[in-house]
Amino acid sequence: MGKVKLGIIGAGNIGAAHAKTIIEGHVPDIALTAVADSMPERISWVRESLGSEFPVYENASDLIKKSGADAVLVAVPHYLHPDISIEALEAGLHVLCEKPAGVYTKQVRRMNETAAKSGKVFAMMFNQRTNSYYKKMHELVTNGSFGKIIRTSWIITNWFRTDAYYSSGGWRGTWDGEGGGVLLNQCPHQLDLFQWICGMPDKVRAFCHNGKFHNIEVEDDVTAYLEYSGGATGTFITSTGEAPGTNRFEISMEKGKIVNDGGNRLTVYRLETNSRDFCRTSRERFAAPACTMEEPEMENTEQNAAKLPAQQGGEHAAVMRSFAGRILRGEPLVAEGQEGINALILSNAMHLSGWLDRTIDIPFDEDLFLSELNKRRSKTL
Repeated sequence: MGKVKLGIIGAGNIGAAHAKTIIEGHVPDIALTAVADSMPERISWVRESLGSEFPVYENASDLIKKSGADAVLVAVPHYLHPDISIEALEAGLHVLCEKPAGVYTKQVRRMNETAAKSGKVFAMMFNQRTNSYYKKMHELVTNGSFGKIIRTSWIITNWFRTDAYYSSGGWRGTWDGEGGGVLLNQCPHQLDLFQWICGMPDKVRAFCHNGKFHNIEVEDDVTAYLEYSGGATGTFITSTGEAPGTNRFEISMEKGKIVNDGGNRLTVYRLETNSRDFCRTSRERFAAPACTMEEPEMENTEQNAAKLPAQQGGEHAAVMRSFAGRILRGEPLVAEGQEGINALILSNAMHLSGWLDRTIDIPFDEDLFLSELNKRRSKTL
C-alpha cells in the first residue's frame, strides 16, 4: 500500500478542515479518495473545492461500500459517531473518529467491542494530546518523580458563546441534537486530557446548570468535584457564559506542583523534600519544604513539525499522520480509539450527578444514564 485511501464522512466545519489539510499535502501518507455528506450546500463546497469529478456520496453507507477507501474519518453529529464507525469497521475499513466518541457510554462500548474484533486500526481525533505542554504534564505526572497526586483542578471557562452561536443550527443546545452542552461539545478534549494525565476518578459530584446563560436545553455552566482511589480530590469547572474566561490546569503532588496557565505556559514547582514526609518529621510549626520554580523548555510541537500552527489544523494533521503510520508501518497512535470512552464516562457521570442531584460512583449504571437522557430527548420530564 503506497498511501492510505481515506474517505471523509461529514463535510461540515471540521470535516472540511480535515479535507483541506490533506489536499494541501500536510499528511503525505493519506490520499483523499471520497467525501460523504447529505447537505446540498456541503456537497457544493466539495465540488467547488475538489473538482466536479471528485467522488461525493450522499450518505455514509454508500461511501463505505462503493468508494474503495481503505479508511474513513468520521466527522458527523455526535450521536452518529458510533453507528457509522461500527459500519465501517464491520466492512473492513480502518476508522479515525472525531470527538466525542459518542453521546453515551453504552453505544461507545459497542463500538469499542466491534473495533477489537475487527483487527482494524481504530483511532480518536484527540489532537490536544500532541500539544507539547500537555505531553510534558503527562510525562511529569506519570513518571512518578513528583509522587502521588494530592489535588487536581481545571478551570476552563474560555468557551464564551453568544446566543447567535446556539441559534445557528436547530440541533445546537438540545438534548436530541447534541446530547449535551459544554461538556459534550466544547470540553471532550479537556476531559480526555484530564483523565489521560491524572487518571480516572472513582466518584463524581457535579452541578450542571442548564440554560443558565442562554436559551438552551443543555448545560452551559458546570462545577464538578471528583474523588480518586488514592485519596486525591479534584475540581473541573467550565462554562460558555463567562467572559473573560480562564484556562488554568493545576496538579498538586507530594513533591511539587505543575501549572498550565492559558494552555501554553507551563510552570513547575519542585520541592526539595516530599511534603508528606516533611509534615511528619519537621519540628517547626510554620515551616514548609524548600521549593524551586522553573518553566521547562518544550520540545518542538507536533504542529510545528507539520509546518502548521494549531489553529490551522497542525495538531489534527499530527493525528492523521499517526493514523496513517499505524496502518502502513505499525507506528504508535496519538490516541487509541478505545480510549475515547474515558472522557465520555466523565461527562456522562457529571450529567447523571446533576440530573439525580447526588454523587455518582464510577462505573455507573449505563442503562440508568440512557433512560435519563432519553427523557430529556423526548421532553417527557
